[in-house]
Amino acid sequence: MTWTVAAERFDSPDANALRRDYYDEVASRYWQRPATAEEIDDGLDGDGADLLAPPTGQFVVGRYGSSAASCAGLVLTESAGSGTAELTRVYVRPAFRGTGGGGLLLAAVEEAARAYGVRLLRLDTRNDLVEARGLYTKHGYREVPAFHRRNQYAEHWFAKEL
Repeated sequence: MTWTVAAERFDSPDANALRRDYYDEVASRYWQRPATAEEIDDGLDGDGADLLAPPTGQFVVGRYGSSAASCAGLVLTESAGSGTAELTRVYVRPAFRGTGGGGLLLAAVEEAARAYGVRLLRLDTRNDLVEARGLYTKHGYREVPAFHRRNQYAEHWFAKEL
């Protein structure tokens, strides 16, 4: 099997399923119990996913063979001329972790960011998302001081110069 990663609408059936799985995992880890369908729906309602489409960003889906297995989003910051964007909703389904898809996912988002003229890609994450922090570090993201406080759950901030 091989990985492919391509831009896809954030509201396509596969993208929606991946976004639900992403939110299920991060919410369940945070609450230390399975998230309910209602909690997942509430979390996705008004989550800003509409920014994951041109001209404000992009969403990519990774497939392992024909299976939708991963996703990530790019959001241009308010001051798009600043050359800065944020990486968000990075997720690889557990069954596909360790197969190289995470790095390909990041590379696809970084390529999209460069096409927008982005020079600095940044993100925030939490302590309990250990796999994500490892992925970012492995692919050249460095931990930086907090660059915003919009996300009440953020505990670590990373950036990478493109």
